[in-house]
Amino acid sequence: MAIDTADDVLTERAQRLLKVLIESYIRDGQPVGSRTLSRESGLNLSSATIRNVMADLEHLGFVTSPHTSAGRIPTDKGYRLFVDSLLKLKPLDEPEILQLQRRLEEHQSEPKVLVATASQILSAITQLAGVVTIPRQTHAAVTQIEFVGLSDNRVLTILVVSGREVQNRILQLDRHYSPDELRHAANYLNEQFRVHTLNEARDELLAQLHETRRHMNQLMLDAIQMAQQVVDSGQRESSGYVIAGETNLMGFAELSNVEKLRRLFEAFNEKRDILHLLDQSLQAEGVQIFIGHESGYTILDDISLVAAPYTLDNEVVGVLGVIGPTRMAYERVIPIVDITARLLGAALNSRR
Repeated sequence: MAIDTADDVLTERAQRLLKVLIESYIRDGQPVGSRTLSRESGLNLSSATIRNVMADLEHLGFVTSPHTSAGRIPTDKGYRLFVDSLLKLKPLDEPEILQLQRRLEEHQSEPKVLVATASQILSAITQLAGVVTIPRQTHAAVTQIEFVGLSDNRVLTILVVSGREVQNRILQLDRHYSPDELRHAANYLNEQFRVHTLNEARDELLAQLHETRRHMNQLMLDAIQMAQQVVDSGQRESSGYVIAGETNLMGFAELSNVEKLRRLFEAFNEKRDILHLLDQSLQAEGVQIFIGHESGYTILDDISLVAAPYTLDNEVVGVLGVIGPTRMAYERVIPIVDITARLLGAALNSRR
């Protein structure tokens, strides 16, 4: 059956040759010539006919020639057609799924540990880079807060979230607070905001500060200042991701340029662009695939991201994915990302 494209209609023969070309290039990383296409396609076609089809595919933007006399390689447009219409996925078998599930169940102590484990699993299975965003705690209620004084006007904040998870954060304050002041501030916040989420607590703190500031004593004002810092630090922590296996990307010839690798690793460290790309999958259903130039970031032109959202209490709280060269094994990576997202969500929910 022919597939409509934005430019033209591909015949079944053209589809078949394009599929074989992409599969061969993903496997070997070498430009694909007419002889390979003839042998692997199973089609009884002359070399001249294959060359004509390749010329048509190149004219339509699905393949390109890296050198005049060499074979052809897929473009981002060719990969997109391959992924959307020609790809046959290779689902994980039951033993593989059970092994993934067991590895996640071994690390159910804290969400951050689960996230780190998931990124390591993705990297180990695919031999690419695995990335998982920190889960957003949109409905996690603060059940207790305590402050412990440290040196240099720093305060250790101990949060008990949803009655079971303990989080520690260090605040830098403007002055020294005595143990009594810290205890009174914690008691005030526990009394006012025990059953609220951090975001709800922040909103009510700001409203209370705006409406009744004149009637507040210094203790209340100090407590609110501390609580605002706690919320702000929590938001910074929850806006990141964990990545594993970045060095796997060094093994691909198209990514082996030292300058290109340096800029790519800088993008991983700065996180902004990668996070923006991952955030685009938060509202998506199922697996999303960004191929090369589709990301909109020049540094990722030779990179593909296969990502899927994961849920907690039926609400999307994060995204996980695999980052690799555009010639990654999509038929294998897509099912791995899909099932890992489901298993991570199940592991997070089982902690409730």
